[in-house]
Amino acid sequence: MTDDQRRATLLRTVALEAAGLNALHEALQGELGTRVLEAVAVILARPGRVAVTGMGKSGHIGRKVAATMASTGTPAQFVHPAEASHGDLGMIGRDDAVLALSWSGEAPELADIIAYTRRFDVPLIAITSRPASALGSAADHCLALPRMQEACPNGLAPTTSTTMQLALGDALAMSLLEARGFSPEDFREFHPGGKLGARLKRARDLMHGPEELPLVPLGATLEQAVVEMTSRRFGVTGVLDGEGRLVGVLTDGDLRRAFQRGAAMAGPVAAAMTRTPLSAAPETLAADLLGLMNEKRITSLFVLSDGRPVGILHLHDLLRSGVL
Repeated sequence: MTDDQRRATLLRTVALEAAGLNALHEALQGELGTRVLEAVAVILARPGRVAVTGMGKSGHIGRKVAATMASTGTPAQFVHPAEASHGDLGMIGRDDAVLALSWSGEAPELADIIAYTRRFDVPLIAITSRPASALGSAADHCLALPRMQEACPNGLAPTTSTTMQLALGDALAMSLLEARGFSPEDFREFHPGGKLGARLKRARDLMHGPEELPLVPLGATLEQAVVEMTSRRFGVTGVLDGEGRLVGVLTDGDLRRAFQRGAAMAGPVAAAMTRTPLSAAPETLAADLLGLMNEKRITSLFVLSDGRPVGILHLHDLLRSGVL
């Protein structure tokens, strides 16, 4: 097989799967979209979980759909249909809904789960390409996928079909996310680790607290401000008015410029400080903070509440948190 033939295989595979997604997109504009919205309403009305099930490749897709739902505000778990027949049916509660995936709709391993949902009146939502199949005909809500050609040259390995199943599962999960008003803050609660968790942290999660703040009053001398600056490790000193509000900062750059102008150490800090400095609110996202500090080329930033410093952030704090 030549390189050109191999490249043709790559392109044909992606083209066929893209065609499947395009067909799904079109179907969602019609009856399938209506049925998906009905399924969303059913899930939202259930106080329990979504039990996702499927056999073989559909099962692998089902695991991912369950994981996506669980991480975006819809409690969900995967129930293996073969294990369900040996006791795991107990994982499906009377308040749950079942989402079953099967391209053919005839996977025999699903029979006991289907029967269980009918016996105990648990809503059954099917994702299949055959509405008249055993699964499709038993389901309360059948989400019928367009039948498209598999990318496998033998027409056997699930490829286009699983891509379409996954896309519809993601669409269902995102509809549920928006319906629940799931926020970035909610998302962070389920993703505390890794880069994603770091980017969703807030200033309040990373800042140094009040006991570490380098601060001097507005009436301080330049010498007093320098002493305060050097006693800390942020390369900056905040300047407060009589009500404790931040009215300026003194940085290394401010010091250099002041000395170039011939400022004396006994002179007022107010003459050398940067007025109306950049600051952040405690709820500001870490990713936004990093962008701001890079754009303005600053290494430290005070965190304010009602104009008063409650913390300070150094660029290193953001980098150590894994934001990048």
